[in-house]
Amino acid sequence: MKILIVGPAWVGDMVLAQSLFKVLKQRYPSAEIDVVAPAWTLPLLERMPEVDNPIALDAGHGELALGKRLALGEQLEEREYERAIVLPNSFKSAIVPWAAGARRRTGFLGEFRYVLLNDIRKLDKKALPRTVDRFVALGLEPGEPLSATPPLPQLVANRQNTLHALGALSHTMPQVPVLGLCPGAEYGPSKRWPMQYFAQLAATKLAQGWEVWLFGSNKDAAITQAIDRATGGRCLDLGGRTSLAEAIDLLALTQVVVSNDSGLMHVAAALGRRLIALFGSTDPGHTPPMSAQAKVIYLGLSCSPCFKRDCPLKHHKCLKDIDPKQVLAAIQN
Repeated sequence: MKILIVGPAWVGDMVLAQSLFKVLKQRYPSAEIDVVAPAWTLPLLERMPEVDNPIALDAGHGELALGKRLALGEQLEEREYERAIVLPNSFKSAIVPWAAGARRRTGFLGEFRYVLLNDIRKLDKKALPRTVDRFVALGLEPGEPLSATPPLPQLVANRQNTLHALGALSHTMPQVPVLGLCPGAEYGPSKRWPMQYFAQLAATKLAQGWEVWLFGSNKDAAITQAIDRATGGRCLDLGGRTSLAEAIDLLALTQVVVSNDSGLMHVAAALGRRLIALFGSTDPGHTPPMSAQAKVIYLGLSCSPCFKRDCPLKHHKCLKDIDPKQVLAAIQN
């Protein structure tokens, strides 16, 4: 059996999609699972044992790229997929499975996809509040009850790549515990715990003899640099200095990670790291870190979750009122 999955474009959602891949492998142990996704998410797929073939889609975020999608689908037609599952709800995301001639094409109702899909499900957001449950449900038969405990995402770090990344950074294998800090959030400022709070946390753990590593993309580099400056340059600042693959494998060396609600939060959870996840403007009931090693701190103010990029009330209390001492206590516990 060959199964084609059209994966999400966000790092966090791709991590959560691994629960679906695990369910499919449990049901069809000999199945081959191919996943079409943006090229930047392929390092995640390469660390998921359930995925046989990660396939890069050469299209920018939000780009229709009709010709590229049709061409990729035609290339995949020889695979003769028995089944395809489309995780995003957009019209364009359903083009590749249709062009590939997948016999059964499953996805949620959305964006006039009636021609492209032949197994259309209606999404009940109240019955399926979590993203991970929505993904898993698409792998089940219509009306089949969902397990209360879907299989957890579990990324497998690449040890050789870890050593190579440390060498490129001129950093040796840590001999003391490492605190990983993920102070960025792609969606916007409303999801970010204050920079100075991260700096206080870093200074405390450095004084206790820990190493502190700062993770983030190019967009987060200004924040990680500010945290490093506030600690007198004593952190390992990785902001904008690693690929996603390197960030994944270096996160695997940490003992504890403190993160905003972000893609790296889900990566840390899937690596089995002890994780303190900070939620403010978003809902931990919708995209919680899927790990028994994770602790969520969420104040649940009357204005939360607002899901806005910037605080509409201009006070940002949902995250500002989470005291660094509370986070430090969670780490120590």
